[in-house]
Amino acid sequence: MKRKLPLDRYPFLVRPLSKEEGGGYLVEFPDFPGVISDGETPEEAIRNGQDALAAALLTMQEFGDPIPRPSQGTSASGQWRQRVPRSLHARLVSRAQQEGVSLNTLVTTLIAEGLGRREPSRRNR
Repeated sequence: MKRKLPLDRYPFLVRPLSKEEGGGYLVEFPDFPGVISDGETPEEAIRNGQDALAAALLTMQEFGDPIPRPSQGTSASGQWRQRVPRSLHARLVSRAQQEGVSLNTLVTTLIAEGLGRREPSRRNR
């Protein structure tokens, strides 16, 4: 039997997107890395984010993956300071310029993509 999905209990973060990122607002769910959405207004981003979260939860449920309990959400600030070799910094800056995005956006995207690749594979049924 499938349990009811508690969409409204999962914390989320909304932030404005820069013009370079396309404008509007981004919503993300700390309990579900990679589940993000956007919208022209914060309200639209939240509605779209709830749809994205519902789809992710239904997929997890369908594959029998454990669904995490909602976190309390306030322990992670979303910021840290990272030192990297100058050569790596230069490569990252160059790549961000080539792609027309900020260094922060590029690094965040690369980290999210890397985390997505490390997610446990879905069991075949």
